[in-house]
Amino acid sequence: MKLTNAFALLRRDKLAFVAAIYLVVVVVLAIIGPELFGKTATAINLRARNLPSFDLNQGWEYYLGSDSLGRSVLARIMVGARNTIGIAFGSVIASLCIGGAIGIVAGLSRGALGNIIVRSVDVIMSFPSLLLALIVLYVLGTDPVNIIVVLAITRLPVYIRTARAEVLEIRERAFVSAARVMGASGFHIAIRHIVPLVLPTLLIIAALDFAYVMLAESALSFLGMGVQPPDVTWGLMVAEGRAYINVAWWLSFWPGLAIMLTAIAANLLASWFRLAADPTLAAGRKLADAAHA
Repeated sequence: MKLTNAFALLRRDKLAFVAAIYLVVVVVLAIIGPELFGKTATAINLRARNLPSFDLNQGWEYYLGSDSLGRSVLARIMVGARNTIGIAFGSVIASLCIGGAIGIVAGLSRGALGNIIVRSVDVIMSFPSLLLALIVLYVLGTDPVNIIVVLAITRLPVYIRTARAEVLEIRERAFVSAARVMGASGFHIAIRHIVPLVLPTLLIIAALDFAYVMLAESALSFLGMGVQPPDVTWGLMVAEGRAYINVAWWLSFWPGLAIMLTAIAANLLASWFRLAADPTLAAGRKLADAAHA
């Protein structure tokens, strides 16, 4: 799909278009937020403790209120976007690349290797993912790199099983058999014929998985096993606001709202991408456009 056609198709879906704009804003904040608002997010002002939301008398930085140390909630949300989005993105990319590659190998393997991979995936799936993440992080520590690795491992089975199922069907098609008869190596067949057909499905799953991983990271931070202060994530902000929920509801509400909106936007965009990448639906759209022309 050409970029111009994809953009035109995206604009037709109003919800997906708004979701894409929102995600672009969040990504931009994740990139530039700590540089622009880092000092504001960490500045302690005990005279401005627990300021309510929508109070402009203290300045724009306190528009969403302040926490128990007088730090700007708005600035902390902007700064926390980098860790929250970065951990989710890193985990999804790692699980997509590694899980997709292992799944393709499992699908192409006709010997014991494929069965070993499948059984290993079953073992990983037998453990609750959040419980597994908590145990591993308790042992290894809550460094952001460890969080990315743990979340990626817990999501590997999804990509491995999906890629393997796709490959098992694609490898029996006529063009793959023809390439094999003509002497193409297994590596050439995988790169040239298998990966281009499997990748769109994996990308759709990755888009849906992004919201799940972000919520999982927020849950870990909420339970105290995520990113630790002085770093900040949206989940950590929700956890820190629990003690003040009766007197300062905004401490947990605004970062929780950011998590919810980002997850919804990611799911909406993933649903649009699934429809846009479906060849059957694409053919139907072309026929509909030709009929209206």
